[in-house]
Amino acid sequence: MDWAMILVIILSIFLALFLVLGIVLVSLLIKVTKQIKSITQTAERTALKFEGAAENITKFSSPIMIAKMVSSFVKKTKR
Repeated sequence: MDWAMILVIILSIFLALFLVLGIVLVSLLIKVTKQIKSITQTAERTALKFEGAAENITKFSSPIMIAKMVSSFVKKTKR
């Protein structure tokens, strides 16, 4: 065996190692992106629930504020 064949063997071993490493990294990247997608969907659902709760609070707080203003006006006129 001459040096060229040894060099080819060494390079082919490194190529195989990098190929396996690349496949592993791609599979991990796919797994991480799926987890990120799940987290963003959960965050979106939570934000929508908070938005709905805020809308309900504003619906109920407006009549309460109007009632307080009217009652304070009535109290002022009675004095």
